[in-house]
Amino acid sequence: QVQLVESGGGLVQAGGSLRLSCAASGRIFSMLVMSWYRQAPGKQRELVASATSGGSTNYADSVKGRFTISRDNAKNAVYLQMNSLKPEDTAVYYCHCVNRRDNGPSYQYWGQGTQVTVSS
Repeated sequence: QVQLVESGGGLVQAGGSLRLSCAASGRIFSMLVMSWYRQAPGKQRELVASATSGGSTNYADSVKGRFTISRDNAKNAVYLQMNSLKPEDTAVYYCHCVNRRDNGPSYQYWGQGTQVTVSS
């Protein structure tokens, strides 16, 4: 079992910045992918950014150039630096990971979420 705990959410004015952190603990084997998702009121959960163990990253079009995802594999942590925040970024942000043992089976886990509110 893997536990993911997010932190860093809060209230910020438009144009401001926040840095989200997610720390993984438990039975860590190989974190193939670590990602950030978000869910805004009345909308479905969407992928914001992801980072593979190989170092590749991808971003939703709506956050490209403003958000940066990074990993610290030694600490089993993933971060999301959010700059130039917009009211449209308001959502609950969730950490997500894909953990694989040596052989092949993969397991995915979700954090509890952290609220990000951007005021205009």
